[in-house]
Amino acid sequence: MTFQREFEILTPATPAAVWQVLADVSRWPEWNAGVEAITLHGAFASGGTFTMKVPEQPPFTSRLLDVRPGAGFTDETQVGDICVSVEHRVEPAAGGATRIVYAATVTGPEADEIGAMVTGDFPDVLKALAARAEVHRCEDVSLPS
Repeated sequence: MTFQREFEILTPATPAAVWQVLADVSRWPEWNAGVEAITLHGAFASGGTFTMKVPEQPPFTSRLLDVRPGAGFTDETQVGDICVSVEHRVEPAAGGATRIVYAATVTGPEADEIGAMVTGDFPDVLKALAARAEVHRCEDVSLPS
C-alpha cells in the first residue's frame, strides 16, 4: 500500500527566512507542537540523521535525504515494514511570496492509516512555520537610522 498527500502554504517571508527556520533543527519544538524533542546527529546535510520524540510515541530516528540548502530537504523514517518519507520544499512564488510544501509518502501495511496520522497536523505545522519565518523576515529588515 502507498499513501501520498501534499500540503502547501504561501507566506510573505523570503525563502531564506523559511530555510533559516527549517535548518535550525534544535528549535523545531518552539514552533512545531508535534515535536517534543529532537536531536540532530551531525550536520543538517544529506546522509545525516536526527532522533525525534513526538507526543504519545516513542522516539524514532530519521535519515536526511537530498538536503538542498535554501530549497528544501527530504527525511525518511523506517519502522519495521513502514517507510515514511516527507519532502519539505521552499519555493519562490508569484508576487515575492514563498510557497512551503510538505509532501508525504508512506509505504507498507496500513499506509493509509499511518499516513493520515503522520500528516494530520501538517496544516498547523505549515502555519506555524510560516509565522516563525515571517518573524525572522521582520528581524532581517534593517531600518534607516
